[in-house]
Amino acid sequence: MLMPKRVKYRRVQRGRLKGKAHKGNTVTYGDYGLVALEPAWITSNQIEAARVAMTRYIKRGGQVWIKIFPDKPITEKPAETRMGSGKGSPEYWVAVVKPGRVMFEIAGVEENLAAEAMRLAANKLPIKCKFVRKEETGGEQ
Repeated sequence: MLMPKRVKYRRVQRGRLKGKAHKGNTVTYGDYGLVALEPAWITSNQIEAARVAMTRYIKRGGQVWIKIFPDKPITEKPAETRMGSGKGSPEYWVAVVKPGRVMFEIAGVEENLAAEAMRLAANKLPIKCKFVRKEETGGEQ
């Protein structure tokens, strides 16, 4: 499971998911990418499930890049706890994803194989995604 080795602050505020992705909206390493079409928090478990689905389908051929990292801690208070008494403890980690963000990239496989691998990965994620080629991206999302 992905998580930071250390962070400056143990608990962070929730923030807002507005606007489009300005960083990470192009396919840079691989030949094909999976682009987010909706804003969301993607948990480390979802990222790992998508990665496993992709790598198993391409039978460890080619190369896969994960371009999102879960660096935001999400806190939860224990069940049946009264109001007050501070913020809860960190329970899991999420990556903040905005529309247009390239989340995964793949190279070294044919296009139809890459498209099916990305479709399987997109089924593990809680948002709508789009399969793109390297020449199609360029910040126009």
